[in-house]
Amino acid sequence: MKAMDVMVRNVITVRPDADVSDAIELLTKYDISALPVVDDNGRVVGVISEADLMHRDEIGTEKRHPRWLEAVMPAFILANEFAKSHGRRVDEIMSADVITASVDTSLAEIAMLLERHRIKRVPIVDEGKLVGIVSRSNLIQALASSRVQSDSGSSMDRKIRLDLLDRLHDQTWTDFGERNVIVQDGVVHLWGLVFSTAEHKALLALAESVPGVVGVSDEMIPGY
Repeated sequence: MKAMDVMVRNVITVRPDADVSDAIELLTKYDISALPVVDDNGRVVGVISEADLMHRDEIGTEKRHPRWLEAVMPAFILANEFAKSHGRRVDEIMSADVITASVDTSLAEIAMLLERHRIKRVPIVDEGKLVGIVSRSNLIQALASSRVQSDSGSSMDRKIRLDLLDRLHDQTWTDFGERNVIVQDGVVHLWGLVFSTAEHKALLALAESVPGVVGVSDEMIPGY
């Protein structure tokens, strides 16, 4: 399987010139731990995460060092810590060294990137532009639904997944398109929280109606 098979397409992002408070609002509103920072051309220029917001002056958690230690610490480290604590724009506190992957990157390579760089997610780019994101949870979902899959079926599975995500995006009664969908051998695996029995039934019906689907694996969690 590749990044394109499990990635979440509807990625919540923030602009580099946005106020830090806007980023915080997005993190809390969508219950996520990080935001890709994209420019006007859709290119990833950074990531702002919970870790970047841990040491803020507003809540008294900024890093403080003894004078003797500051005297021997490199100036760029102290400057970076000050920006993280006092910065008002996203580009002042974001992490600019972003690890990305392409849509064709295998999940094995994604797993190695996550482990090697000790990160929780990898933005997925196509021709330099953000098209999705793969997180640790997406890999776990893929593992949970994994079966022997033939190469001949993978292209059809991708077609089914894209068709289903497009149909989900058009529905006003659910935001399930923000979550993850995996298709293997024509079977649609649906993950995530649903908030009513009506939405639950409708999501199953929608998945079953997509051409090429041979079955639906209901992995959804009822929140009602």
